Amino acid sequence: METELSKQLGIEHAVFGFTPFPAVAAAISRAGGLGVLGAVRYTAPDALERDLEWMQQHTGGKPYGLDVVMPAKKVEGVTEADVEAMIPPGHRRFVRETLAKYGVPELPEGEASGWRVTGWMEQVARSQLDVAFDYPIRLLANALGSPPPDVVERARGRGVLTAALAGSAKHARRHAEAGIDVVVAQGCEAGGHTGEIATMVLTPEVVDAVDPLPVLAAGGIGSGAQIAAGLALGAQGVWLGSIWLTTTEADLHSRALTRKLLAAGSGDTVRSRALTGKPARQLRTAWTDAWDDPGGPGALPMPLQGLLVAEALSRIQKYETGPLLGTPVGQIVGRMTSERSVREVFDDLTRGFERAVDRINRIAGRS
Repeated sequence: METELSKQLGIEHAVFGFTPFPAVAAAISRAGGLGVLGAVRYTAPDALERDLEWMQQHTGGKPYGLDVVMPAKKVEGVTEADVEAMIPPGHRRFVRETLAKYGVPELPEGEASGWRVTGWMEQVARSQLDVAFDYPIRLLANALGSPPPDVVERARGRGVLTAALAGSAKHARRHAEAGIDVVVAQGCEAGGHTGEIATMVLTPEVVDAVDPLPVLAAGGIGSGAQIAAGLALGAQGVWLGSIWLTTTEADLHSRALTRKLLAAGSGDTVRSRALTGKPARQLRTAWTDAWDDPGGPGALPMPLQGLLVAEALSRIQKYETGPLLGTPVGQIVGRMTSERSVREVFDDLTRGFERAVDRINRIAGRS
């Protein structure tokens, strides 16, 4: 699974693995792909530094990358308290009533929620970059549009490629105009924030729109045959995220959530604003149903929704409240039926890729 882009980055396979778990990212790199560590949960720079230092020691000299969340629109002089004040009382009441309906206990006194709005603010992302550029990262991806021009130039000066996710050809062209090196064409099958266009349609549109920039296909990909399809559509690699959630190296902090993922089918996800205020594909749960119900108050815009539900989600996860327990995940969850190591997943991907290429060669009369 070698392409011009994989050669440029010095990786064996053109598989880019996004994950919030350092152990998974390191294992992806060791297996021949490019592990990309998600940085949104690192609101303290020293925590990111600690985990990048760990990755540096556990990637075996193989390259890796970082994914930050840097909003496209800069907002200055706004504190978390300012955002808190914008949340309507009715929405707070709805959260309390929903948690009470399912008997979710309060967090112990002094225990903070695991998600804060500060993780989505530009100054946090910039502090993350100050740490990251002290390490030999090879790729810097941004999940919320193109990084600012000065960040792109800073990365280029250090030999770091920049990437940005796109849900439409129009979006991808804006990335190209901003000087991005790699565009990730993320279809609506993907976990997390997505647009409305399917991967099979989106990938060739983006390839044509930004040619000659390299494109990664993303969304609903979790087999070698799907990787072959992505490359056949013109992509120079694939961007995989959900498939790593049930690997043995992942640390979901909840066996109940792992069991729920393993039991889910491809039809058990939904694009909902319940998590952050923007449409994000996730497991369908009683929590997403409550927020998507026309009779409810409806989700608030980003970042208000994320701040509103942060403590609630921490409580749901801590006490493993089954009907409400969920996570961002793509439609590929239907293939995630057993816990495997990252290496086992990679072996399955490479074997499947070889079989798919052999089939195409036979059809083309080449073998």
